[in-house]
Amino acid sequence: MTELLDHFLSRISAQGPISLADYMSTCLLHPELGYYTNRDPLGARGDFTTAPEISQMFGEVIGLGLAQAWMDQGTPERFVMAELGPGRGSLMADILRATRRVPGFHAAAEVHLVEASPALRQAQSARLAGYMPTWHDHCADLPDDVPLYLVANEFFDALPIRQFQRAQDGWSEILVTAAEGRLTRARATPAPLDALAHRLDDTVEGDLVETCAPAHAMAAEIGSRIAKNGGVALIIDYGDWRSQGDTFQALRRHKYADPLEMPGHADLTAHVDFEAIATATSPAKYTRLTGQGLFLERLGITARAQALAKQLTGTPLENHIAAHRRLTHPEEMGTLFKVLGIYPEGAPIPAGLSE
Repeated sequence: MTELLDHFLSRISAQGPISLADYMSTCLLHPELGYYTNRDPLGARGDFTTAPEISQMFGEVIGLGLAQAWMDQGTPERFVMAELGPGRGSLMADILRATRRVPGFHAAAEVHLVEASPALRQAQSARLAGYMPTWHDHCADLPDDVPLYLVANEFFDALPIRQFQRAQDGWSEILVTAAEGRLTRARATPAPLDALAHRLDDTVEGDLVETCAPAHAMAAEIGSRIAKNGGVALIIDYGDWRSQGDTFQALRRHKYADPLEMPGHADLTAHVDFEAIATATSPAKYTRLTGQGLFLERLGITARAQALAKQLTGTPLENHIAAHRRLTHPEEMGTLFKVLGIYPEGAPIPAGLSE
């Protein structure tokens, strides 16, 4: 039993069942007991590994793509270079290293990081010390008077979701309750739900859909700023165009676990509903949803891999080849992860993506 489990059992006993969103946000961000509050969850000693930790190539080609977008939009003399959920700072470090020879890019860039974890902020500070980043708790705190060039890699999947199961007379929310000292799921009384009226055409009784209000609000904020000031946002995550089914999951020590066991000791995520994010970004424009592998190939990751391979032999070369495959191959991250681009009306489509 964990301290956070005790917290939930006491709370549910006193107040009744809670939403999955409430459960998820508490597990991840409780000020003392939350998963992200006091640990570095990345790498072999953590619970999962993200693309920037697999290879520098991921951030390098994305950085050059962002620099191309900056040039396509007239090389603004000041812009925000932002990342949501920057992990250890590896992706931003690779982006900035790859773009250091782009004339004027670093002089114009102001590095801003949106990060809730004190432990990860320390890692980011060490990795990015030379770039003097500014940290924020929320996306809405980013400067709003200059172009925004933003990357969110495996960020939206960690935002708290709610689940609803279609019933004969409405939608029944899936809640977290307790029984015999354990957490379990329960269904609320079905009721009509205006927010899911558009899903009546593609679901039947018993189908389950997930919603994420924080993702919608954040996407609206990003889209509004890019439409007004220019810039580009790249959202990279696992998911599909439209939510369907139960995707709520936990990872602990690189293995799937029951998300209701060991609260605060596992990473909790859900697949991203890219349609909901894309439509929320209006009046900005959004690209076609593209597999990560195709996106990276269009940005030239294979040429970069070949150039780096010339300097390697033996085990380092084998690891390098495996990293390229893991990032791009359809049976690895190549199709599981998707990329959505946000850009202003009248601007060229971001490199690597299409309408």
